[in-house]
Amino acid sequence: MTDPTMPVTGGVDTHKDTHVAAVLNAVGVVLGTSEFPTTPAGYRRLLTWMRGFGELTVVGVEGTGAWGAGLARQLTSNGIRVVEVQRPNRQFRRRHGKSDTADAIGAARAVQSGEANGAPKTADGSVEAIRLLSVARRSAIKARTQAANQMHAVVTTAPAELRTTLARLNTKQLVERCARFHTAPATSPVGAARRTLRLLARRWQALTTEIVELDAVLDDLTAELAPTLRELPSVGTQTAAILLLAAGDNPDRLEHERSFAALCGTSPIDASSGRQHRHRLNRGGDRNANAALYIIVISRLRWHEPTRAYMQRRLAEGRTKKEVIRCLKRYVARQVHRAILDDLPNISHARPLALAA
Repeated sequence: MTDPTMPVTGGVDTHKDTHVAAVLNAVGVVLGTSEFPTTPAGYRRLLTWMRGFGELTVVGVEGTGAWGAGLARQLTSNGIRVVEVQRPNRQFRRRHGKSDTADAIGAARAVQSGEANGAPKTADGSVEAIRLLSVARRSAIKARTQAANQMHAVVTTAPAELRTTLARLNTKQLVERCARFHTAPATSPVGAARRTLRLLARRWQALTTEIVELDAVLDDLTAELAPTLRELPSVGTQTAAILLLAAGDNPDRLEHERSFAALCGTSPIDASSGRQHRHRLNRGGDRNANAALYIIVISRLRWHEPTRAYMQRRLAEGRTKKEVIRCLKRYVARQVHRAILDDLPNISHARPLALAA
């Protein structure tokens, strides 16, 4: 028997073609499990089915940034709180087995126990547009690097008459020279090498044009969306894009700047033992965001006098360079979090003022 006023919790194990859902009551009893297709109609059926057991308060969803993204948006648009659930670890699955139904029930129980409490990214604004453009740019950078490496490899093994004229050229010079090669019959090693180098050089040039175009679009987007962030010292287009992606379109899901620091892997971890009291670097979190903060710190250490003075002062106190960089990354993470909250329009300004106080 179901009670329309009874609070229930949902859990969903997401897949490419189908989602498996489970509903639990307030004491963790499984009320039902079912499977739904990954279509708009399937999402609506899933929500209606869950609400049929009682008052649906929260749903735990695995993979809200991948196969569960569409379902998460559907639930959020209908006023249902969605919680991001991590996959069960291998030790748990080894002891209890693995099935889609068990994973859905486990997602709901993770929400009820408080083990899962993170809000997913909404992925419905300008930050999502930046993410999509960054995907194209990242693949273009990788393909261009591959083309350049292949050109140098072809030159290394090319016949001597071709290798002697190209071996000492850098990548840019090599591309300019090879792109002007005339099409030659590929019936000999020299002709095949020239044609291969011509194709790779023109591919490198086309990818460079694509990267320049994407950089211009990303520069305009980040400058328009996050002017305060872009004004911070040593924050450029790419570092701003990466940090915005870490925060998402709804950075209010991060309750405090400490949450953002933990997300970026810059929150210090206690490594004290006995009489030694110290903290070590955090090797978790979003490593792309962590790398962006590192780039900002290293850039500031080259020209930003307050940062350089801080480094010298802490080194004189006996800190190691790694420890000082960790402290600087933590400071930059605090600056970035405040700037993002100031820039994105859907966030109340009460929190940044409280942090500043």
